[in-house]
Amino acid sequence: MIRAYKFLIRPTVRQEVALRAMLADHCSLYNGALQERRDAYQHASRTSITYGDQSAQLKEIRSADPERQGRWSFSSQQATLRRLDGAFAAFFRRVKAGEKPGYPRFKGAGHFDTVVFPRDGDGCRWDSTPNERQTRVRLQGVGHVRVHQHRPVKGRVKTISIKRERRRWYVVLACDNVGAEPLTVTGRRIGIDMGVTHFLTTSDGVHVENPRFLAKAADELAAAQRALDAFPKRKKVKDRTKKHRAAAYKVAELHARIRRQRQDFAHKAANFVVADADVIGHEVLNIADMTSAPKARPDTDQPGMFLPNGAAAKTGLNRSILDAGWGIFLNILAHKAESAGRRVVPVDARNTSRTCPDPSCGHVSGDNRSGETFACVACGLIEHADRVGALNINHRAGLVLCEAA
Repeated sequence: MIRAYKFLIRPTVRQEVALRAMLADHCSLYNGALQERRDAYQHASRTSITYGDQSAQLKEIRSADPERQGRWSFSSQQATLRRLDGAFAAFFRRVKAGEKPGYPRFKGAGHFDTVVFPRDGDGCRWDSTPNERQTRVRLQGVGHVRVHQHRPVKGRVKTISIKRERRRWYVVLACDNVGAEPLTVTGRRIGIDMGVTHFLTTSDGVHVENPRFLAKAADELAAAQRALDAFPKRKKVKDRTKKHRAAAYKVAELHARIRRQRQDFAHKAANFVVADADVIGHEVLNIADMTSAPKARPDTDQPGMFLPNGAAAKTGLNRSILDAGWGIFLNILAHKAESAGRRVVPVDARNTSRTCPDPSCGHVSGDNRSGETFACVACGLIEHADRVGALNINHRAGLVLCEAA
């Protein structure tokens, strides 16, 4: 298996200056390569430049600018050019698919935060020791940077990335040949139903409450946003005053804290589910469609006017769905289940909360559910609606397993 490990690094003042310079120089390389591609297509008979063409120019670029480009790892600069090539490949794929293209854009100083070293030992080396407090990562042009390694690294370190998140720096290790650590077999299969009131409900009737991290921090976030809005909106980052930078950092830090809380909760919830059963069924959720804005309803009687479409209520629901972080949880659940030797079975989500879970009934109707209560109009079964959804998901997961066998 392939696994990623993310550790906080603690650079010295000089090392942090070098890290910022490394990001700035890679950003300049990225933007320069993007400009070259644009110019070649617009002014040279629509000539397309490939990654191979730009990679072949790296030696000349490094020789011409040894103070900026020449001091960094050659392979990391190749990875930056591959990043641009991947952006163009995704652009052309979206064009062919008829989707919104999204042409690759130039990166600002605050939007280029990652440098990738494709191979351990080539410009970057992971120097792990038995004593994790002495762990270092060696970076060409920076030196040996101290790492806060809070857990052991397993497998073989394949690629190393240096990432900046506001004022913090991290090293991300991508490791392969990571062995599984199977948990004790329970002989059980469960279904889980995702919700807003309850984060998830199992087919056993266990409810995991929704922590609503964004809602809890709403007042503090609104105050910080108001303080930021008091400053000019289009002022460049380098021209901001000290108070302006502090206000922007406050908003970013609050959002980062919410994201960390959401991820921590998702890890704990996934551990709880994985430890409970050998097979876990869950709904296939199209979160992008679920959180899309409702379409406008033009008023045919009054041209230029629109009828109410419930956009205000839908906005609140969308915010609650995104605050719950279902996508983050399901992604973490899949990885943890694989490591623990469990099986995750995604099933169709349609009518899971409208179908009677009684095998002798199975009546499907929108009248069966009223809020959090499920009352079958055919057989009279009364149960919590979220548990009914989990029971139906569990049943469908069993059918998928039978068909696969």
